[in-house]
Amino acid sequence: MSQIFCKRIYDKASADDGFRILIDRLWPRGISKEEACIDEWLKDIAPSNELRTWFHHQPELFPEFKSKYIEELKSKNQLITHILHIAKTQKVCLLYGAKDKENNQAVVLLGVLLNN
Repeated sequence: MSQIFCKRIYDKASADDGFRILIDRLWPRGISKEEACIDEWLKDIAPSNELRTWFHHQPELFPEFKSKYIEELKSKNQLITHILHIAKTQKVCLLYGAKDKENNQAVVLLGVLLNN
């Protein structure tokens, strides 16, 4: 399998990124579609609106957010399989908008993908 990794959408796009997938439910503020350089927007793999608003990027809530999001991902096998299928032939870059690079949904999704 090719490499799968995470990157903030606000970081400059690179040819080394491979297939760029935006995994946020909402479009990131201040980024144009051209600037984003995304290949696909999988908003349905993002945490539910309820979970996203509850978490509100509070690091102290991350452990509970992580377990709740993993539970949500169990019903999204088709989307997980889709990402893994792409990763068989090329690098996949999971794009997210959160400022916190350690406590966000991309980190959780990456862990789920790497354990499949």
